[in-house]
Amino acid sequence: MKLTILGGGGFRVPLVHEAVATAATGLTVDEVALHDVDPERLATISAVIEEQGARLAEEGRAVALPRLIATADLREAVTGADFVFSAVRVGGAEARTVDERVALGLGLLGQETIGPGGLAYALRTLPVALEIARTIAELAPSAWTINFTNPAGIVTEAMRSVLGDRVVGICDTPIGLVRRVGRLLGADLVAGERGAEVDYVGLNHLGWLRSVRLEGTEHLPDLLADDAALEEIEEARLIGKDWVRADGALPNEYLFYYLHTADAIERITGAATTRGEFLAKQQGDFYLAAAEADGRGPEARAAESCCTSPLDLWRETLHEREATYMAESRDEERREEDVAGGGYQEVAMRLMTALATGRPERMILDVGNIAAGREDAPASERIVPELPANCVLEVLCEVDGDGVHPLPIAPVELGRLGMMSTLRAAERRILEAATTGSREAAWQGFATHPLVSSPELGRRLLEGYEAGHPQIAALLSGR
Repeated sequence: MKLTILGGGGFRVPLVHEAVATAATGLTVDEVALHDVDPERLATISAVIEEQGARLAEEGRAVALPRLIATADLREAVTGADFVFSAVRVGGAEARTVDERVALGLGLLGQETIGPGGLAYALRTLPVALEIARTIAELAPSAWTINFTNPAGIVTEAMRSVLGDRVVGICDTPIGLVRRVGRLLGADLVAGERGAEVDYVGLNHLGWLRSVRLEGTEHLPDLLADDAALEEIEEARLIGKDWVRADGALPNEYLFYYLHTADAIERITGAATTRGEFLAKQQGDFYLAAAEADGRGPEARAAESCCTSPLDLWRETLHEREATYMAESRDEERREEDVAGGGYQEVAMRLMTALATGRPERMILDVGNIAAGREDAPASERIVPELPANCVLEVLCEVDGDGVHPLPIAPVELGRLGMMSTLRAAERRILEAATTGSREAAWQGFATHPLVSSPELGRRLLEGYEAGHPQIAALLSGR
């Protein structure tokens, strides 16, 4: 079996490789093809993975070490793939800093996927994602594509227009929330222990856990009423115990940016750097130091004189990265159990294993409101009847050898439905701009985002992003 990882020089790729190499699920990946447009980053991550594989073998943890191929040729990477993990970042971490600073300069939220920064990220990413989808459709038409690329909801929605149901978006934040609740109840809610039934609904980075039933008994109201229990749930601490109790649901952690926008902006602007600037510096330092440790940097040291290997450097950097995740939303250091709460790689491996082996799994995924090809079916057959048939939602699904099957949910409350529809409407205008080059559509997308809601600010955002991003300027100028 061949797994292709697009964005293969990305910092978190070794997590995926470790999950593949140590998976005792009966699924054997024979070949991993890494693709990246940056050859230096690709070489560094390849070195980390090679060392990681050797250590896993020494420790007896490796079930099977796949053959590793690194290439800058997208067609070579995709050809013959059984699964494609798409985790690209168009413009790199440096572009993220522009996303953040343009918004902050106008007094708006500057964040990677939430607010106008997320729309700018989408606008420069969607043309690339669509080209990737067309390449997969041509060279690996039977492959399953698992999309990590943010903003995952609208990127997956765009790729579905080419690949249909064979592309699925994933995120690790919903599973982290459900796991924390499961720990309190003494059951693996995702696996369905004790007859667990979970109702989670939303868009990517905008969702709510609305019901948790064990053996037919609803437990969420009791959890919401218990201050000690809420103290153990990171999302409740971030957003406020009184609010989640009043709302009757546990929110995805990214709701912090919608519910405490002014506080988030104040915290971000009060910090020495934005998150993007922190990561650009941290990861830039890592790639440079790892290249030197591997004998490729401008001040490369002999392997025997290097005190820290590429893998050790990567592990140190990873822990710092995870521990400081969403730091602007916290008044305390992140708890170790939340740092180690799982990640994209675990969700992706479980999804891939279920599809390949037919062994059923349940997980929260980004999927179409109705199966591709059934868009003309009655609205009553959609997951959320009020939303478009091809809208990508984030809901609990069962996965097996026949595909991904969304599980039923309760009707979506008007307030949540309004937030979801307003956000996706803005994102769809950005998708229109990405596919047609329309400045008017891009302007409307920025202007109507729920954290902007201003034609004048929308215009100034667009002008700022055109000035800061060559990809956006070229797209909207027709070049």
